[in-house]
Amino acid sequence: MSKRNSTKKAVLLGLIAVLTLFTAACGNNNAASNSKNGGSGEEETITLNMMHPWTSPNVDNEVYKARIAEFEKQHPNIVIKQDGVPSAQYKTKLRTLAAANNLSDINVVWPGADLAPLVAGSLVEPINHLMENWTSILPEAALSGFNVDGQQYAIPTKQNFVDIIYYNKEMFAQVGYDQFPETYDQFIDAVTKLKAAGITPISLGNKEQWPLQSSYISIIGDRFTGSDFLPAVLEGKAKFTDPEFVKALGVIEELSKLDAFNTDANNMDSVQAQDYFIQGKAAMHISSATVDGRVRINNEEGDKFGIALFPSVEGGRGEPKKSAGVLQYGIAIKSGLDEKKKQAAEEFLKFFVNEDLYKELIRNGVVVPAKVEIPEDASPYLKEMLALTGNGTSPVFDSLIPTQVVDVLQNGLQALMMDHTTPEELAADVQEALDNMN
Repeated sequence: MSKRNSTKKAVLLGLIAVLTLFTAACGNNNAASNSKNGGSGEEETITLNMMHPWTSPNVDNEVYKARIAEFEKQHPNIVIKQDGVPSAQYKTKLRTLAAANNLSDINVVWPGADLAPLVAGSLVEPINHLMENWTSILPEAALSGFNVDGQQYAIPTKQNFVDIIYYNKEMFAQVGYDQFPETYDQFIDAVTKLKAAGITPISLGNKEQWPLQSSYISIIGDRFTGSDFLPAVLEGKAKFTDPEFVKALGVIEELSKLDAFNTDANNMDSVQAQDYFIQGKAAMHISSATVDGRVRINNEEGDKFGIALFPSVEGGRGEPKKSAGVLQYGIAIKSGLDEKKKQAAEEFLKFFVNEDLYKELIRNGVVVPAKVEIPEDASPYLKEMLALTGNGTSPVFDSLIPTQVVDVLQNGLQALMMDHTTPEELAADVQEALDNMN
């Protein structure tokens, strides 16, 4: 081979080698890019499962779901796959998934007795490193229920009072009450007169079982026993069989025997009971402050409904101006997520619970635990609710007492309504359930 041909061949081989290296490099870069972006040329999509109880048409539930949609809009690479579970079944499902170590990536949780086993099982992630996002707007009291041994595990979205009595002013005036009764004796007198006038005194939807336990016994119990009673029971210093608590259960028995409730109370759910009241079929409905959105704020006839708290009881140890309140809907992140999912979940938490959320809830008449300015367009009914619930807070039964014991109480309250048990027997059953746990 001539020298000239050898030179041409060398140049050609060199050119091929360079092109090969260039192509390989491009291929590697493309492969890396596709790997990073899921092979689509776009940013990798991360899916987070979120379980929540926001299935009913309450105003705050709509705010939460709109907030999730806005997060997905602003974070197109993060998908929030929602698992909406009706509130009556939510805690049971959460407990079942926790036992199987199969929680969703993001979970709505409650403080106290409900959070404790999740923390004990290391199932939820501490978020102390994120707290600078909320410490300026959330007081310590708002965070303490979700703090265990100095570790923060969730951020609350609202403060709820579960014992608000919504009453039809016109119906009460019809039986001689221009104001809501201040004592239990007056309350029973009003119930009796309403019944005699052909008016259903109280709209109750206890199909889901929690209303009688949470909205009734939480505050009726407190009126008789005082707010130290439930903590004392957990410490073994008091018992559910104590006379004061038995008297509280006796109120449900008395109201049932007076036919104070609609006849289908145990077959009607909580939302149907709200509708029953709003439609003018009953004089009262006892539920949470959140219901104010449906009853008064977004209701053209809202002015005909008033709000009140359960009246004082003779010889009761509780403060009659207190309302049964609890911080609700803490947002918690599952432990053990891979780094990408964990970062995405933290990004969601910071976006979801912030000043904008609290202001939107306030705008819709929902009480929040945050120190934020009340929007100018907030409903005037909100100020009335804040005044009513601003005189001290008593504990909500199922926020302190273990779920297994709550279940016994709820089943027993339905039986009590149907005259299948007595207050004394129910109190003994509830105490036995607690003793068996211990």
